[in-house]
Amino acid sequence: MLVDSHCHIDFPELLPRMDEIAANMRAQRVGHALCVSVNLEDFPRVLSLSERFSNVYASVGVHPDHEGGEEPTEARLVELASHPRVVAVGETGLDYYRHPELASVQQARFREHIRAARHTGKPLIIHTREAAEDTLRLMREESAAEVGGVMHCFTESWEVAEAAIAMNFHVSFSGIVTFKNAVALKDVARRVPSDRLLVETDSPYLAPVPHRGKVNEPAFVRHVAEEIGRLRGLEIEEVERMTTENFFRLFRAAAP
Repeated sequence: MLVDSHCHIDFPELLPRMDEIAANMRAQRVGHALCVSVNLEDFPRVLSLSERFSNVYASVGVHPDHEGGEEPTEARLVELASHPRVVAVGETGLDYYRHPELASVQQARFREHIRAARHTGKPLIIHTREAAEDTLRLMREESAAEVGGVMHCFTESWEVAEAAIAMNFHVSFSGIVTFKNAVALKDVARRVPSDRLLVETDSPYLAPVPHRGKVNEPAFVRHVAEEIGRLRGLEIEEVERMTTENFFRLFRAAAP
């Protein structure tokens, strides 16, 4: 059994197809999925999915790219994270690719999330893009290692992965690792310790080969796992076992 550790099945590309998506998950032995929040306005939709499907969990957070709407505070995040179906705080982090001019705003928001995670004891889901140095610095300054978490959809260097692992974080690979030109990322996927490895889709985005360019969905996480197995010389059953065990050890509020 596999777990899709990061997806957005509440998005309009996927939500109307939820019964079909659930059936596809079963067919591909994808037993669980974590539906990740990107803003507080749509959080009720994320939570509703986790209440409707017993094998879907929720997170609460505001993506660094999100503009407008309710700004997350530590107190508000702690309040929403108290729901038993919420297993993590995030998606949070820093993204200087799209909005470098909002670096200070993103950093303040990131700090609120880390503090909320420490308050609740629930792990962090971190997004970083062209901001690795500041991301790691804020993680250290705010003692993110106390709760740990996951560097999701990882595309950074081995040095960044190593620094995150040293702070009690896991590294999650998406469909990008199946892309032919992702040579450096494939090397990172070989090197991450087996007890810190996760797989995800980030659906509806980043569909893996052989579905590249199509709408992604949790069932496709099997292709990510197969590529991880190929890179590490492992059978798919071993990748299933270790990534699923890692997921439930990290997200302790999730029921296996």
